[in-house]
Amino acid sequence: MRTITTTAELAEFCELAKAQPYVTLDTEFLRERTYYSKLCLIQAALPPASGPKSAGGPAVLIDPLVAGLSLEPLYDLFRHKATVKVFHAARQDLEIFFHDAGVLPDPLFDTQIAAMVCGFGEQVGYETLVKKIARQPLDKSSRFTDWSHRPLSEAQAAYALADVTHLRAIYEFLAEQLEKSGRAPWLAEEAAVLLTPETYVTLPEEAWLRIRTRSGSPRFLAVVRELARFREAYAQERDVPRARIFKDDALIELASTKPLTEADLGKSRLLLRDARRGDIAAGILAAVKAGVETRDLPKPAPEEPGRPGNAALSELLRVLLKAKSDEAGVAPRLIASAADLDAIASGGRDLPALHGWRAEVFGDDALRLADGRIALSAQGGAVRVVEVP
Repeated sequence: MRTITTTAELAEFCELAKAQPYVTLDTEFLRERTYYSKLCLIQAALPPASGPKSAGGPAVLIDPLVAGLSLEPLYDLFRHKATVKVFHAARQDLEIFFHDAGVLPDPLFDTQIAAMVCGFGEQVGYETLVKKIARQPLDKSSRFTDWSHRPLSEAQAAYALADVTHLRAIYEFLAEQLEKSGRAPWLAEEAAVLLTPETYVTLPEEAWLRIRTRSGSPRFLAVVRELARFREAYAQERDVPRARIFKDDALIELASTKPLTEADLGKSRLLLRDARRGDIAAGILAAVKAGVETRDLPKPAPEEPGRPGNAALSELLRVLLKAKSDEAGVAPRLIASAADLDAIASGGRDLPALHGWRAEVFGDDALRLADGRIALSAQGGAVRVVEVP
C-alpha cells in the first residue's frame, strides 16, 4: 500500500492520471467538531492495467495531514478535462475541495447518480454496487474510525483503498450502460448541479429557509430568520457545528418566547448552558431584537389553492411517476419528490421534474395529466396513458 506524503510524489501520480481516461477518487474526513469537514485522507486509483494477470493500475493513499504537502497537483488534475474524475456520492467530497481551494473536479462521474439512472434504486450505496457489479465482498468495519489518527492501521488502509479500487469496475460498467441506453446526457445534467459553486455555499441570510416551523406568522418567521442568520454566521466564522451553538428546537423556542435579557435566556428549557452568556447570548438577544423590530417581514408560503381537491391529482401523479419510472428503469426519487408532485398538482411549473430529461420521462405527461388531456388506465396489470378526446 503506497501512501503519498510529498508534493513531488503527488505531482508524479497526477501526471500519470492525466494520461488516463479516468481516475477514481474518495475521501475520509471528520465533521463532528467543526462546521467545515476536516480532510483526513484521499484515495485514488488509475484504470486497471491491460492483461489477464493484471492487478490493476496504481492505487494510492494521499495523506493531506502531512506538513508541507500541497494538494495543488491534485487540483490541477481536477481541472484536466481529458480525465474523468469518478466518485461515489460525491457531494460531501466536493464540498471539501471547494471550500479548501475553490476547485471542483470536471468532468465528473458520480456512480451513485449513474446507478439511479440505470435502475439500481434510490440512493444506492457503494457496498451494494460492489456486490452487484464488482461481485466482491466489502469490509466496512473501519468506516467509523478516527481518520485523523496516525499511523493508520492496515485495516483502515485496506478499507480506504477498497473504496477506489472496486469503483473502477463499477464506473466502467455504468458508463457502458449509459452509453448503450443513450442516457449519458441525463447524468451530465445531474453532474452540472454538483459542479455549481452555489451548491456548496450556505448564505447566513438564507439559513432560516431550512428550519421547519409550524407557525406562518410573519413576525415569528422574522425572528427565526435573524436567529438562523446569527447562528450560521457564528458557526462559519468559528468553524463549529451549528448544534454546538444552539439546536433547531432551541431556535424555535427562542423565536416563540422572544427573550430580552440574559435572565430571560436562563429560563429556556432547550438552550445550552454556554449559549446563555457571552458572545452567543449577546448574538441571540441582538437577533431577537432585530426580528421583533424589522419591517422586512418574511412572507409565509402561500397556502396551496384548493388543496383538498388537489390531493386526488397528487395521488394520480404518484401513480404516473411509478409507471414511468418502472418503464424507464430509473429510481422515482431521481425524477420527482413527493413535494414536487404536490406542487405540480397545485399549479407549480418551475420545477426540475418538468425540465430536461425528466420532462421527457415524466414531466410532459404529468402536465398533460394535470391539464386533463390524458387519463390513466389499468391494462393487464400495468398502468397505461390514455389520450382524452
